[in-house]
Amino acid sequence: MKTDKKQDTSAPLTEACLTCGKECCGGCSCRGRSNLESHNWLGDLPGVAGDCDIVEVHFKNTRRGFYRNTAHLDLKAGDVVAVEAAPGHDIGQVALTGPLAKLQMKRTHLRPDTEILRVFRKAKPADIERFEQAKAREADTMIRSRKIAVDLGLKMKIGDVEYQGDGNKAIFYYIADERVDFRQLIKVLADVFKIRVEMKQIGARQEAGRIGGIGPCGRPLCCASWMANFTSVSTNAARFQDISLNPQKLAGQCAKLKCCLNFEIDTYVEASRQMPRRDQTLETKDAVYFQFKSDVLKGEITYSTDKHVPANLVTLTRERVFEVMALNKNGIKPDKLAADGNERDLEKKAFGDILGQDAITRFDRKKKKKKS
Repeated sequence: MKTDKKQDTSAPLTEACLTCGKECCGGCSCRGRSNLESHNWLGDLPGVAGDCDIVEVHFKNTRRGFYRNTAHLDLKAGDVVAVEAAPGHDIGQVALTGPLAKLQMKRTHLRPDTEILRVFRKAKPADIERFEQAKAREADTMIRSRKIAVDLGLKMKIGDVEYQGDGNKAIFYYIADERVDFRQLIKVLADVFKIRVEMKQIGARQEAGRIGGIGPCGRPLCCASWMANFTSVSTNAARFQDISLNPQKLAGQCAKLKCCLNFEIDTYVEASRQMPRRDQTLETKDAVYFQFKSDVLKGEITYSTDKHVPANLVTLTRERVFEVMALNKNGIKPDKLAADGNERDLEKKAFGDILGQDAITRFDRKKKKKKS
């Protein structure tokens, strides 16, 4: 018995992902790695989306915008839509709908007087075809624009070009260490490519996040995977964590200080407040001890009888250090730094020997035990 299979033409036009170009339904792997993604935890509640007409739409290069769904279209995450632009229209992908989109708009500190543009329609095949044609021109436009900037003697680097969905406008992303007068460049670009030109400056961190890559930790770059906002990183973050100030170790792929230096700085600062001062000395009947090194998270401090060279090292807990400091303040000098009954010889383990199973001769020891 034969059955005729009819093609379902009612499915929404969401097969073209704007990021990877692969066929998907809005849930492909590249969208899952976007650092602008937000989980709509109110999406399953009935009747919630109808109370808000704000829609968050994502474009290329982590660019996003908020639009009003004045036509009351049935939009969901992953739908490709044509939105209002100045001038013309742009093509983007719906990322968030409902009241969470309105909360996300407040989170981005959008001014109340900012004009919110509209969502025209779901993208038609003609819109997608025109957008793909404009997108195919981006690589050639970027190379030619770089040559034009060099010919004009501008100290800037054009990192990427993003065409608007209708192909009438392009955004040129550039990096510059100094202030650049690109008025002549805009005139030349508009005359050569016959488009409206918008220049947008980005930093080295934003460029690294846009390009992506693998960090020294073996994982994808944080700026390319989940970070959306960048905060300044200073060398004080390395000093608080007792990290060697080696530029080759501290610099990331953007040639700036690694963003991960700020991840644990608050924990180290809070723990360091419970530690004694570095210039605090401890006195016994035999010698004066100077602080040699400290383990902030573990709460242990190592003291030496010499201020510059490790000599007669003694490791104490934070509580014992404050106890000796209180004795010295009252004019009492203990016989030794370590408390009575708490002296112990620390076993020196090889580097990386966490569980005591990394020794080269561990199999030989087991064999000897069997013989005995």
